[in-house]
Amino acid sequence: MRMKKVTAMIMALMMTGSLMACGSTKQAVGEGQTSASEEGKVYKVGICQLVQHEALDAATLGFTEALKEGLGEQVIIEEQNASNDQATCATIMNQFVAAEMDLIMANATTALQAAVAATDTIPIVATSITDYATALELPEWTGTTGMNVTGTADLAPLAEQAAMVTELVPDAKKVGILYCSAEANSKYQADVVTEELTKLGLEVEEFTFADSNDVMLVTEAAASASDVIYVPTDNTVASNTEIINSVAEDAGIPIIAGEEGICRGSGITTLSIDYYSIGYRAGEMAVEILAEGADPATMEIDFAKDLTKKAMASRCETLGIAIPEDYELIEE
Repeated sequence: MRMKKVTAMIMALMMTGSLMACGSTKQAVGEGQTSASEEGKVYKVGICQLVQHEALDAATLGFTEALKEGLGEQVIIEEQNASNDQATCATIMNQFVAAEMDLIMANATTALQAAVAATDTIPIVATSITDYATALELPEWTGTTGMNVTGTADLAPLAEQAAMVTELVPDAKKVGILYCSAEANSKYQADVVTEELTKLGLEVEEFTFADSNDVMLVTEAAASASDVIYVPTDNTVASNTEIINSVAEDAGIPIIAGEEGICRGSGITTLSIDYYSIGYRAGEMAVEILAEGADPATMEIDFAKDLTKKAMASRCETLGIAIPEDYELIEE
């Protein structure tokens, strides 16, 4: 009997040890390996585009296509348009924060500023930003933001854009710079271009409007006081090119534009970037953050690499402006 009891106790101890070993093994797997549910995580990304126009539309398209290519079915995208309204931008961003988005894409400066005001923890990838230091009020610029923000810029060489004035309109003496005073990056461009045009011996005057309601009157003032008008990359201008073109055409005043969409709508020439490309690169950066754990605070802002001189043949012909051979014609 005693032998049977001893044998029973040994077997019991062996079974207990076996169960404990199994428990330990399960715990180790849980701590050291990624579960199937984590591997199949679906990321929520909110896109806020300031306003609908050709350039920003292309940037949003590039972003979404890069995101889908990088994450496939592991991403849900919610796209919102703020109709060029600052308060609407803020509302959209607050909704994204409340919905616990994994990442926010801000398309244009006002959208970026609203995103930063709404969250300092959710990663923000921006695009179509001319100067991040200006947009985020960063006194010292190192190429990274040092915060939950990264992205791509749409800044073209402003000195080269300014030089287009004398290249295409060599008899010009007075240049009017037309832009929306509510857009910080437009003011930045205007200041740089004013300095460059002054170096070229031209007289420069700024003509600003606060919103779309004043575009026609301000454009009329600029056309009557200028030999040529320069327009930077400006979202309010981009949304009102028909009005601007109508005024400039009637006055016979050529417009040098900061980007191709504005040029197609109202200008004669531009040194423009590809907005789809900068949007696509921003999408790649978002994938790096979501899938690879990259830190937006240390990711350098990326700039457009393909710049092309372009011209609108029909407007140039109407105004008697010769198009240099190194210019590409914009499809009309």
